Amino acid sequence: MRREGSAAALVQDGARRLQAAGIAASAALVEARLLALHSLGITPEALWLKPERAVTERQGAQFETLLARRAKREPLAYLLGEREFYGRSFRVDASVLIPRPETEFLVEVVLAVLKANPAPRFADVGTGSGIIAVTLAAQLPHAISFATDISPEALAVARENAARQGVRDRVAFAEGDLLAPISNRAPFDAIASNPPYIAPSEIESLEPEVRDWEPRIALGMQEDPLHFYRRLAREAPPLLALDGALAVEVGRGQAEAVKALWADAGLKDIETVRDYAGIERVVVGRKRAYPVV
Repeated sequence: MRREGSAAALVQDGARRLQAAGIAASAALVEARLLALHSLGITPEALWLKPERAVTERQGAQFETLLARRAKREPLAYLLGEREFYGRSFRVDASVLIPRPETEFLVEVVLAVLKANPAPRFADVGTGSGIIAVTLAAQLPHAISFATDISPEALAVARENAARQGVRDRVAFAEGDLLAPISNRAPFDAIASNPPYIAPSEIESLEPEVRDWEPRIALGMQEDPLHFYRRLAREAPPLLALDGALAVEVGRGQAEAVKALWADAGLKDIETVRDYAGIERVVVGRKRAYPVV
């Protein structure tokens, strides 16, 4: 079924259909507008200035295809092929998690750790779409950057994003399990990770956009949601430089357990950072040469 007429009518009709599919009214209107902009190939300003612009048959057909997919709760970011993170546009597809604003807090923590270092070395473990490594490399032009992922498909997206942001020659990507492929590149001044932290038994309770579409391997396939934090607590500290930091994003209610893992691993100055909702979202600890009093 092709939808023709004006761009404004396209948006209004799309919003009604998305709302009928279970998407909140406020979000449905925004998403229908974004799908229309994508299908028509115009800017928000162009739509605002001329909402009555005609829609061609081809444009209407493309909008209809995207709208039908979104009505099945396929994430908007996958349909548009991009998502904004830290003020930059990143490509995403179904092989990677969709960037969340909460992860910007992890980036801020690592930037604070590295800002005084004239040539810092950092590693992003489980890079996915590359948002952490690429953002840090863009913000720290003299950094020596490494990023790993077990998924070759995810690494392809990350490499594209590095090129897109002009840092492809400054981020070394490696395929493999956690730190294994870059252990010979230590020491690192910071190791950052947003690992899978959702137990499979909890995934079924998530929104369909997450549960049915985002890669399970990136959400969590271990029944112990702390599995990767336990591994990082064992494997990361030996690869840190003196005063280096291990910083991770954590799920709701996991901060205290991760702090205990960091303490058991000998890390010091362990702190948490809360996200926009007041949830402890980042845990960071330092490798020190002496007890901190």
